[in-house]
Amino acid sequence: MWHLKINLSTMVFLMVLQGAAVVLLLDWYLEPNSHSPKPPNDKVQVLLLSSWRSGSTFMGQVFNQHLSVFYLMEPLYHVWNTVFKPASVLRIAVRDMLRSLFQCDLSVMETYLPVDPNISALFKWRDSRTLCSPPACSFTPQNPFVDQGQCEKRCNVQGLQRAQNACSTYSHVVLKVVRVFELETLYPLFQDPNLNLRIIHLVRDPRAVFQSRENAAGVLARDDNIVLGQKKTPADERHYQVMQEICRSHVRIIERAVMMPPHFLEGRYKVVRYEDVARNPLEEINSLFEFVGLRMPPELENWINHMTQGKGTSRGGFNVSSRNATNISQAWRSTLPHDKVKRVQEVCREAMSLLGYRMVNSEEEQKSLEIDFLLPSELKKNLGTD
Repeated sequence: MWHLKINLSTMVFLMVLQGAAVVLLLDWYLEPNSHSPKPPNDKVQVLLLSSWRSGSTFMGQVFNQHLSVFYLMEPLYHVWNTVFKPASVLRIAVRDMLRSLFQCDLSVMETYLPVDPNISALFKWRDSRTLCSPPACSFTPQNPFVDQGQCEKRCNVQGLQRAQNACSTYSHVVLKVVRVFELETLYPLFQDPNLNLRIIHLVRDPRAVFQSRENAAGVLARDDNIVLGQKKTPADERHYQVMQEICRSHVRIIERAVMMPPHFLEGRYKVVRYEDVARNPLEEINSLFEFVGLRMPPELENWINHMTQGKGTSRGGFNVSSRNATNISQAWRSTLPHDKVKRVQEVCREAMSLLGYRMVNSEEEQKSLEIDFLLPSELKKNLGTD
């Protein structure tokens, strides 16, 4: 009997110990971010997330000019351009590409490119300083900014392996994308112990976006079809329906990242309005750099001033040139017919309210430059982006 009591006590102890181990294991499994080691070499990955015609090309170039950044512009173009399916169907392929690129694995691009592709097969490759300078290309620029003509002549035949090797030498990998409409699919990237991901969410006044999209309707037609999926939409409503999807995506992303964030998103998401950048470029960009662990070098500060205080006007998609950023951001007020303004406001009302864009109530208001339609930013106070 004495041996039986010992065995029973031992058995109970072992069962308790086993239960504690299971609890600890479940805690580790369900809370991977709090128990994961830091990413190797403390490399930082930045997803510059926006929508078409929202100033993301300029913002991408701001990061591209920084000597610590490996930058790719719109790599997801290759997924959408190769696999013509609704956006919801492409989400996993999009996530897998982002994961690979953030880890400097460019072999993922081979699925969507010709056999034995060169660097020149990448979308807008000449806009990337890192693809136009050593070690990705033997050409050495005379200054830190891209000379696209020389890049085209000397770097177009380099293989992707050289670009991949170059990526590993930079402290930051920045990918600029406009083809992500929700965050949930990206959650595994935040939980990946090999990544140290940050998201910068760039938004713009939907009326300005709509006006710019109309000017680039032909270029955006294929993407519009993917956004709308199987919806049968009258031709005169297509632009508005696309805008509605874009605005809804902004609301969804902000709600997930700020209002109901999972623990692994805390401190890793920042939303910024294009209009705030246009009015106070150095202040806003410095804030973004601090968020991702970069410092503003003097030569980049000069470049930003030059690009945002010029006299030029917009030259269409994917072009970055010296212009008056504040005037460009307000151009819709004089060029977009009032009936279209009202319709955009109808389909984007929730997003405009959330993001701080004042509604236009009449054509007279729209034309009056004394009225500011950019409300004082509540984003930092109410959405936690300080």
